[in-house]
Amino acid sequence: MQTEFECLEFTVDGPIAHIRFKRPDLLNRFDEALHEEFPRVLRPLAGARDIAALVLSAEGKAFSAGGDLEMMLRANASADMRERLRDEALAIVENLLALPFPVIAAVQGAAIGLGATIITCCDIVVAWRQARIADPHVVLGLVAGDGGVLGWTQSVGALRAKRYLLTGDRITAEQAYAMGLVSDLVETPEEALTVASEIAGRIAALPRGGVRGTKRAFSRLARQTYGAAFELSLAYEMETLGGAEVLATVTAARGT
Repeated sequence: MQTEFECLEFTVDGPIAHIRFKRPDLLNRFDEALHEEFPRVLRPLAGARDIAALVLSAEGKAFSAGGDLEMMLRANASADMRERLRDEALAIVENLLALPFPVIAAVQGAAIGLGATIITCCDIVVAWRQARIADPHVVLGLVAGDGGVLGWTQSVGALRAKRYLLTGDRITAEQAYAMGLVSDLVETPEEALTVASEIAGRIAALPRGGVRGTKRAFSRLARQTYGAAFELSLAYEMETLGGAEVLATVTAARGT
C-alpha cells in the first residue's frame, strides 16, 4: 500500500510500515507542509491491526534540519498560525505515543530541533555515529517546547537534558549513544536504514501480542512524563515565537 504526500513517502511492506522524509534539497526541514503532513500520516496508524513495526527514515544528508526560518517569521507575525503550529506539534507527539507498535528511527544525518525531538519519541534509534544531534531552540530565543524538554529528559536524564537544551550545543550520535539517546550505532549513513529495517523485521517475526502490550506500557510511562509539562512548555514556545527576540535572531540567521 502506498499513499501520496508532498513531503514524505508512506509505504507498507507486509507487517512493516515505512515513513520516509523525501525533501533532501531542503534538508527535510519542518516547514508548514511537513509540519502538517507528518501528524496526518501518523494519525490513522494507531488503529492499524496488521502493522508490527514502523521505520522512520529520510533521504539525503540530513534526517531533519529542524524548523524552517521562513515559517518562523510568518508565525511571529500571526497568532492564528502559532495556534495552528501548536496544535500540530501536540499532534506529532501524541500520535507517536498512540502507536501500538514500535517505531524505529534510521538517522543517517543531522537531527536538529524538531528532528531531534522526533527521534527521542521513537522506541529504537539507529544512527550513523557521526550524525549531529541538537536542539537549538534557545539559540533563536525559543523555548524548547515542541517535546524537546520531555523527550531529551526521558532519554538522557534531566541534568544532561538541561545541559544541551539550555545551550543548544550539538553532539554526535556517538556521544548520544553514550548518554542513552541513541540505541544502535552504525559506521556509515547508508547502514542506518539497513539496520533499522533488520530490527523491524526481527520485531515483526515475534508474537504480536507481547510486543504490542510492552509498547503500550512504555507509552503509558511516556504519557505520564509528557503530561507533566509538555503542553506548558509548548505554550511557552508559542509565546516566545511571537516575540521580538525571535524576530531579531531569525532575521539575522537569514542574513537580511
